[in-house]
Amino acid sequence: MLIFGIDPGISGAISILENKKVIEVFDMPTMIDGKKNKRQVNGSQVTNIIKERLNNGKEIIIVVEHVNAMPGQGVTSMFNFGQSFGVIKGICSALSLPIYFVRPTKWKKHFNLIKTNKDASRTKVIETYPEISSKLSRKKDSNKADAILIARYFNDTQL
Repeated sequence: MLIFGIDPGISGAISILENKKVIEVFDMPTMIDGKKNKRQVNGSQVTNIIKERLNNGKEIIIVVEHVNAMPGQGVTSMFNFGQSFGVIKGICSALSLPIYFVRPTKWKKHFNLIKTNKDASRTKVIETYPEISSKLSRKKDSNKADAILIARYFNDTQL
């Protein structure tokens, strides 16, 4: 079984786990849109990442972090985030893939990351998977770490 962990959004990430091992991890594919050169999730590339793994005969599970609007976030940024979330849901629906949602508090509690800084998930993944530490060397790679932990949460709990 391949488990895709997805931290949705423009600066999110996609991870692929098999038997609790990290197979691959990607920054969320994005593209420039419109006159203002705003970035948005590139649904075509996300689809390709998933479809490339469909023909190997393994079951595929998609686990997406289920987040809500946060106080203080602007209307435009929340709309863009919701659009990214919708793109991922649409891809899974079109490919007839099962999709599971997990709230950040659930997976973070599982890994003892409640009330920690954003970089704590990156540290946790590097401790758990030292062989991929080079893929998480930058501070902004915490989104990749989140995607890995989201997939690992499903693997550990089967929701």
